[in-house]
Amino acid sequence: MSNILSVVDCQICAIELLLSRYDLKLELISKQEDIPGSYWGESEAGLISNTIYVRKDTPIHSLLHETCHYICMDSVRRQVINTNAEGDYEEENGVCYLQILLADSIPEMGQKRMMEDMDSWGYTFRLGSAEAWFKQDAEDAFSWLKEKNIISANGNILYQLRE
Repeated sequence: MSNILSVVDCQICAIELLLSRYDLKLELISKQEDIPGSYWGESEAGLISNTIYVRKDTPIHSLLHETCHYICMDSVRRQVINTNAEGDYEEENGVCYLQILLADSIPEMGQKRMMEDMDSWGYTFRLGSAEAWFKQDAEDAFSWLKEKNIISANGNILYQLRE
């Protein structure tokens, strides 16, 4: 998976700016350390409270996925989050959709690269790829994000947390 974009490939200031819009903090830890709050282990991002934990080898798709879990979970879960976001199927679809939208906030990533990296990592979608799902089969995810006031009716990101 060395072709997947990692934190080291991106501007930290762009990542921190995006996270700050949601009152999230970025904690960069050393390569030798295990990532606190990482559900998947290895180099995958971790989430504890309002902090996203990463190493330089953490994939950007993983960082944004955990960020989107924080954004999409309700306020009760957000107050006690530690490692496992425990979202349901609808929320998980919303998370995947939102991480594609937010990918444009990181200049080196963008939506197209995000979808390619999601496929390379092993996300699975009914239509066979993240791009096909996003463009042809994600109406439910779009509606869920809109209903939760995370995106507007025309698909613009509102930069607010789910209540």
